[in-house]
Amino acid sequence: MNQPLFKKNMGADQKGHRSRLRDKFMKGGLKGFLDHEIIELLLTLGTPRRDCRQQAKAALIKFRSLRGVLEADQKELQKIPGIGPRNNLGIQLIQQVSRRFLKEKMMEKPICHSSKEVFDYLYHALRDAKNEKFKVIFLDAKNQILEEKTFFEGTVDSSAVYPREIMKFALQIDASSMIFVHNHPSGDPDPSQNDKDITKELVFTAHVMQLKVLDHIIIGNNRYFSFADAGMIDDFEFLYLNMRKGL
Repeated sequence: MNQPLFKKNMGADQKGHRSRLRDKFMKGGLKGFLDHEIIELLLTLGTPRRDCRQQAKAALIKFRSLRGVLEADQKELQKIPGIGPRNNLGIQLIQQVSRRFLKEKMMEKPICHSSKEVFDYLYHALRDAKNEKFKVIFLDAKNQILEEKTFFEGTVDSSAVYPREIMKFALQIDASSMIFVHNHPSGDPDPSQNDKDITKELVFTAHVMQLKVLDHIIIGNNRYFSFADAGMIDDFEFLYLNMRKGL
């Protein structure tokens, strides 16, 4: 006779717990929240009548940090017992809103010297890719973004990258400069010799077409390599100009 009453009391306690979390957030934002409480709050957005405390703690253990959970692959996240498409809604929403916010933030101001900003935006789009993807960001004369386009997927090598196609598209949309971005699925963003050769070829070809290469960013596991930050774009431009003088 006492068992149903016990379950009812537990349900009331869970409901009160969720209400307290929501009230706490409404009053002070995330100040004072533990990481598992933030995850729990997100999980309850999709299943407001379900207790998600244990699932939130399990997710935090599996992915090691709040950031790890928020950046987790959806299929991997749903392997945790009790986490499915419905209560995963909040985390997916956060991921998608963050990507759109970062894109709009990047689109509304110059990014000539903002390799970190480009990384923040494209990291979410490239971090789970099993193959290499080569993207190009096209900018106008004021360094505002005109277009972002994926040119190919596979292994980034000289046979796969077609500078002519990239330059042709740049001229079609009246771009003045470009930023190249590709990922290393291995997680190590350090450039290979092939990456360096491709970047040099793209810088040379852009100069011929009176276009400018601002950067080539390689994205790895939560870190990146910027050819511009390393001074290599300037080195390739200097090499090209010296070659022109020698003609």
